[in-house]
Amino acid sequence: MNSKELTENAAAYKGYIIDFVMNYGPKLIGAILALIIGLWIVKALTRGFERIMVKSKLDDSLRPFLKSLVNTLLKAMLIISIMSMLGIEMTSFIAILGAAGLAVGMALSGTLQNFAGGVMILIFKPFKVGDFIEAQGYTGVVKEIQIFVTILTTPNNITIIIPNGGLSNGSLTNYSTRSTRRVDWTVGVAYGESVDKVRKVIRALLDADERILDDPESFVKVGELADSSVNFTVRAWVKAEDYWDVYFDMNEKIYTTFEQEGISIPFPQMDVHVNNVN
Repeated sequence: MNSKELTENAAAYKGYIIDFVMNYGPKLIGAILALIIGLWIVKALTRGFERIMVKSKLDDSLRPFLKSLVNTLLKAMLIISIMSMLGIEMTSFIAILGAAGLAVGMALSGTLQNFAGGVMILIFKPFKVGDFIEAQGYTGVVKEIQIFVTILTTPNNITIIIPNGGLSNGSLTNYSTRSTRRVDWTVGVAYGESVDKVRKVIRALLDADERILDDPESFVKVGELADSSVNFTVRAWVKAEDYWDVYFDMNEKIYTTFEQEGISIPFPQMDVHVNNVN
């Protein structure tokens, strides 16, 4: 290659560079400025979102995750916008990204459902750590609320791990949301016993227990005339933490007091009559 050809090639390359700078230089400078300003805006929006979460008293375990998620989404939108400013065709890229996201979403549908359930639980707080709940066929005290699962400890000290998807969508009973609970008993006595005497004995036992609240007033009425017994319906209000102690203690007190007072507690029985036919 002679000097003339070298000169022509250099001139051609120079022309290409000049054309590139003229065509893409302003776009490149604009993209860099947009990136700098965009990152500042993303940072400000992320901080504002964090302040909103703090003011709304969002759960501490959920706050860092949501902050990171919002920050990542905003940065992804910023990068796509800047690539579009540079003239890069994004339609095919977004289509491929969307198809990949759909495939991943279908493969992880159960996990994503549990994640969404965990977010809903942490935001709306149908229960909190320390509450005694019944859900998904299990009963226990909430020990941990994680993003994907909730961990319970049953009264017999068994650990139960429940996925948050079903927990957030299914029925749930929270026994700890109210400060008081009503205790119900069904007390059976034999036919022939004095209703007034039985009611008086039961009321005396309720009044003697300081854990039973005066308001609302306790309830003692004949609830059913059953096959083998007259059943009294007994209801009393207590503090939530006293529920089980009062329930079991009163069962024992009723049994021992009825025995002392000569009140008969029947048990199921059947009379069989045999007739001899000659």
